[in-house]
Amino acid sequence: MILASVDEARAMMLAQIEPLAAEKISCPDANGRLLREEVIAERDQPPFSVSAMDGWAVRQADIPGTLQVVGESAAGHGWSGTLGRGETVRISTGAFIPDGADWVVIQEEVVRKGDQVTIGATGESSFIRPRGGDFARGTSLLSAGTRLDPWRIALAASAGHAMVEVSIRPRVAIVATGDELAVAGSAPGEWQIHDSVGPGLAAWFGARGCDATLLEAVPDDHGAVSASVQRVDCDLLVMTGGASVGDHDLVKPALRDLGLEMIVDGVAVRPGKPTWFGRLGKGGWVLGLPGNPVSAMVCAELFAAPIIAALEGAAPIDLMRRARLGKALSANGPREHYMRATIRHDELGGLIAEAATDQDSSLLSVLSSAGGLIRRLPNASPAAAGDAVEILPLDRASS
Repeated sequence: MILASVDEARAMMLAQIEPLAAEKISCPDANGRLLREEVIAERDQPPFSVSAMDGWAVRQADIPGTLQVVGESAAGHGWSGTLGRGETVRISTGAFIPDGADWVVIQEEVVRKGDQVTIGATGESSFIRPRGGDFARGTSLLSAGTRLDPWRIALAASAGHAMVEVSIRPRVAIVATGDELAVAGSAPGEWQIHDSVGPGLAAWFGARGCDATLLEAVPDDHGAVSASVQRVDCDLLVMTGGASVGDHDLVKPALRDLGLEMIVDGVAVRPGKPTWFGRLGKGGWVLGLPGNPVSAMVCAELFAAPIIAALEGAAPIDLMRRARLGKALSANGPREHYMRATIRHDELGGLIAEAATDQDSSLLSVLSSAGGLIRRLPNASPAAAGDAVEILPLDRASS
């Protein structure tokens, strides 16, 4: 059987995906969501000229000099009169600049005695933020396809938007299979290990804005696999394990009985050769990942990430970056290899990638400390320290 390359497999998967629907939600709830409509400013910001400092609003022609205090303009409570010759108004940061005023003198440069203030020479800044200085009404502030974050949400709210239209969260169900799996925290049987791939993937999808559900692990039983899938209602079903060629690998046969249409059946990648993708007979997509947790997590980066982005309606993004090797690598074999690596910056800010010494796909401890994956093309020649390579950075919460 000829296996698809990583790029071919990903393209075959994405060719099947159509974006999910959109929904209108409040700005505070939209963090991390993909914007599906343009955000247009509904008013100028600021909506009127305001003071950038605490001080005194004056007519520049009147200073230096002694001026009569005629009022106060505070944030949220502007002074509505018109400033006349020889007059001044106390003003606070963010407050409306009264009509007639064209300058703000900071309070440190003013001496007040009763209802009069004396002002000497002032600097070059007027300390006035003009109306529309940030943006004007009708300005396009955020385009469809933008990933919202707290700063962009603040921008949308400042433009008068309480609600934004975003992609709905993809619903992802994760089912780990294998007689050997025991729930973490329970007492495993004599021949069992704790399930780590299920919790890891549930957290991985959750961190990417999905509505992720980790279902109970399923034993190596045809009927149990079928029953677990039939109960699932989701946009993407993720099955782990049971997809190689052994006597206990029953996932694909069980799903074929339920109408599975296979799109990708194995990928020429290390780790992760058993990765597969298809459409279920009842609708929805299924991504098969290896039962090995390291392989599954690596292939989630390679395949699940672009699938989720496509479901949200996001444009494809090349996440690969350029780096230099921190130490030499031997020649690669016939499969594209994604090597766990530490990533650091050199003195000029460039990226240095150093592959872990042991690339055994069972070592979660190595993946947990990796900052990225070095991409090695099939049959790549040996590479020396300092050679350029491609890396896929891992989105870690901390270094």
